[in-house]
Amino acid sequence: MPSEFVSVIKPSEVRVGEDKGRSYPVLPVRDTVLFPHAVLPLTVGRESSIQLIQSLGEEKTILVVAQKDARQDQPDGSDLHTIGTRATVHKVVKMPNQSLFVFTEGTERVKLGAFTQSQPFLMAECEVLPETEPEVSPEAEAMQRNVVGQFQEIVTSSSTLSDDLQTIAINIEEPSRLSDFIASSLPFLSTGDKQELLETTDVKTRLEKINSHLAKEIEVQQLRNKIQTEVQDSVQQSQRDYYLREQMKAIQKELGDQDDTQKDIADLKEKIEAAGMPEDVKKDALKELGRLGRMNPAAADYSLTRNYVEWLAVLPWSKGSAGEVDIVKAQDVLDEDHYGLKKVKDRILDYLSVRRLKPDMKGPILCFVGPPGVGKTSLGRSIARSLGRKFSRISLGGMHDEAEIRGHRRTYIGALPGQIIQHLKRVEVNDPVFMLDEIDKLGRDFRGDPSSALLETLDPEQNNTFRDNYLDQPFDLSKVLFICTANQLDPIPAPLLDRMEIIELTGYTEEEKVNIAEKYLIPRQIKENGISPELIEFPTASVGLIARHYTREAGVRRLEQLIGTVCRKLARKVAEGRTEKLVITPEIIHEFLGGIKVRVDTEIAERTKRAGVAVGLAWTPAGGDVLFIEANKMKGKGGFSITGQIGDVMKESMQAALTWVRSNATSLGLDEDVLKDIDLHIHVPAGAIPKDGPSAGVTMATALVSLLTDKPVRPLLAMTGEITLSGNVLPVGGIKEKFLAAKRAGVRDVILPIDVKSNVEEDLTADQVEGVTIHYASRIEDVLAVALPKTVKEAVHYDEVREEVLAGAAE
Repeated sequence: MPSEFVSVIKPSEVRVGEDKGRSYPVLPVRDTVLFPHAVLPLTVGRESSIQLIQSLGEEKTILVVAQKDARQDQPDGSDLHTIGTRATVHKVVKMPNQSLFVFTEGTERVKLGAFTQSQPFLMAECEVLPETEPEVSPEAEAMQRNVVGQFQEIVTSSSTLSDDLQTIAINIEEPSRLSDFIASSLPFLSTGDKQELLETTDVKTRLEKINSHLAKEIEVQQLRNKIQTEVQDSVQQSQRDYYLREQMKAIQKELGDQDDTQKDIADLKEKIEAAGMPEDVKKDALKELGRLGRMNPAAADYSLTRNYVEWLAVLPWSKGSAGEVDIVKAQDVLDEDHYGLKKVKDRILDYLSVRRLKPDMKGPILCFVGPPGVGKTSLGRSIARSLGRKFSRISLGGMHDEAEIRGHRRTYIGALPGQIIQHLKRVEVNDPVFMLDEIDKLGRDFRGDPSSALLETLDPEQNNTFRDNYLDQPFDLSKVLFICTANQLDPIPAPLLDRMEIIELTGYTEEEKVNIAEKYLIPRQIKENGISPELIEFPTASVGLIARHYTREAGVRRLEQLIGTVCRKLARKVAEGRTEKLVITPEIIHEFLGGIKVRVDTEIAERTKRAGVAVGLAWTPAGGDVLFIEANKMKGKGGFSITGQIGDVMKESMQAALTWVRSNATSLGLDEDVLKDIDLHIHVPAGAIPKDGPSAGVTMATALVSLLTDKPVRPLLAMTGEITLSGNVLPVGGIKEKFLAAKRAGVRDVILPIDVKSNVEEDLTADQVEGVTIHYASRIEDVLAVALPKTVKEAVHYDEVREEVLAGAAE
């Protein structure tokens, strides 16, 4: 409180009860308490209060009383405290907003009596309250000094209180006046506290209360100063650390000796700038990099964020490897790496030609389908070499987790991108050749369906914005040449199959296997087993012997393994000291590989000597195979049994064949009641292998007719085709695989449905057909005309041929 506002008049000489019965205007005030001997400027804005001030004449005395509730706008007598202060109005200043600024000086404590007027303003009687002065004693003096000392301490430490207050307090001797002065000067006292001090007439008690308030305020100020000091120290320390770090960075930069963290971030920024990523991706990458720069390297998220930014920075967003496609060079590479496969090579060269004319074409997804060991994976590697592109192989066999393709979200511990993005990082270009191996062996379980995740990857319309879960940024896969391989198409889901162009690779004939072995397999195995080429010679006849009698496969993988076995046996002899050249003769083969494992050429002749045995052709994922069907009869009552682990479709074919034979017994030269007194049994050997499908229908019918007419079928004959109840022969699939299997087994005659003639002309070359006579049949009668001898002379000729084959094999 400024010193000029403090009264220096003497205490009032008014006696208690002197003005009793006289009424004074009452000025209600909010959140303010006026003490005796104190000057208080008041802003008067209420209409009633303005009228009160304006009504004052020469007598400037009013009663200033605090409201109980400061929110009351029109208080009456009950809304005011009973103890107030009689005051003198010294000056009134009119404000621009019509309110009045009034300087009042308190004179005595008064107790309000009866209210004599309520309108236009309150008037009330009052009674002056006497004050009980403390007795003069050392204790009272000590209390007074203590109060003054504490007040001085508060004024000194406060930025809002004037230092003049200390001087005034020291010069006041009366305890009553001192207590009122200090109470009116302390801004931290609440209105309630001040009103309580005003109502305390006992000066000693009032000093004790003020002492308590002062002591509490000093303690609060000490705590506040302590907190302020600590905060200031902390801020200063952090600022100091910041400045020191900045100076250290500047020094390290000048010396070229940056710390590892800053160096990493600078390197990553350079990589991001050089990666050529799209603007949106670059913006996100730089945002993450900025976040990384602000993180403490010890933070848990630091390594996760750093790995993410690093993945974005190292991916080949715009780096390619493909130049202009050279078709002649591509053809030379394909011919050099693979023997045969003309149709497949033509399709690949067609694709490459279009790629040359239209480099931004959306490439089809090629899918090589064929049995194991025919060169599907190595063909993909040759395509990459012919294009001059990087090659990467992704094995899908047994993959169950969708995240293997699309990656995990970054929120998972140990999250990584999927295989597609990982392989792109390894090859470091955005247009490699990706071989998705064994796509038919994808699994699915509770972790998702990888084949469905591949839909986006392999769709040329979608894969230009392929979004990996880990990166969560679109990556353009349209420049990648995807090549899939499969052994069979059945397990591949239809939507995935629809996105691929199927190229079938069938098995090889014996001549082709021999050529492949001489050109590729033997030199490779000689090299891999550390043998000098001068120490070994593989005659063509010996290679043919291994292919014919030691393997039964469509591809050449087993053949290469057996050639490798021969090379290892020789390697052992060389290691033991042998230095002369070894010619691989049949005798050497028997010594190294053991006895003959497969008797394909004599098996058919041997087993078809008796009537009721016919040879069918079957398709398997490993290529075609021959299938023996045997029928026998015994005395009975017309029963019919079938064995050999046969599927439902094959059982139905047997029933259809039997029904046709019974319904056409007369035309076959049989008694209509021929089946009345006998039981029939059809068996398909190799009972441990499941067999199903309708393609053995004609074979079963032929075996039944052969049995019932007692005529053995033509030697070295095989057949395939579905039979109907009316005797028609329907087309079946896998013709090329079945035909090559027949040729591998030494078959000389093959019966096929007439409707597959176009397939034979398209899929089989003249070399493959050579040595085998193809008979086409539209009805079962056509099949029987070829399969069964029509005359005794023909039957004798068949027996002679059969004996000739068996005798030749024995030699």
